[in-house]
Amino acid sequence: MKKINTVVILACLLALMQSCEKDTPYLITEDSVGPLLKTSPVSELETLFASDSIVKDTTNLNIGATSKKIEVFEKGGKHLLTLTSNTDSIPTIENIRILDKRYATNKGIGLQSTFKDIQKQYTIKKIVTTLNSIVIFPKESNLYFTIDKEELPSNLRFSASNIEAVQIPDEAKIKYLMMGWE
Repeated sequence: MKKINTVVILACLLALMQSCEKDTPYLITEDSVGPLLKTSPVSELETLFASDSIVKDTTNLNIGATSKKIEVFEKGGKHLLTLTSNTDSIPTIENIRILDKRYATNKGIGLQSTFKDIQKQYTIKKIVTTLNSIVIFPKESNLYFTIDKEELPSNLRFSASNIEAVQIPDEAKIKYLMMGWE
């Protein structure tokens, strides 16, 4: 009987720990970034980020359109997120730029992570080379990571050719962490 009670107690504790982990305000999953859900309408942002400040693009607001670019700041002024909304009849968020180092995926990847960390947790689908950076798209994820070309060896910093994963140093740091929802 003691074994059954112990198993029940351990199962309850495990379930409680998992539910607490999912409620963290800085957790990034495929369908959420902190309190923001993939399905959350833009009109609910003030409620979702009630203890933070929401700043909308005033140019669009002055002409009566909905704001496409929305910034979320902590009450102390720290920039947390930049959101881009879609133009649906009930706008939702389609793109999120994560700016605060406290945000991390359920696999532990955040702005303090390195390319090596990304490779350990995700299978890379594609790497796109831009003028000043490389963008890493993992398979089966809406996340994408940007690494500044300054993190690359000097012979690759000014290269316009495609950069392969093996050319990226393990210690290259993430510059931008983005989530794209369609």
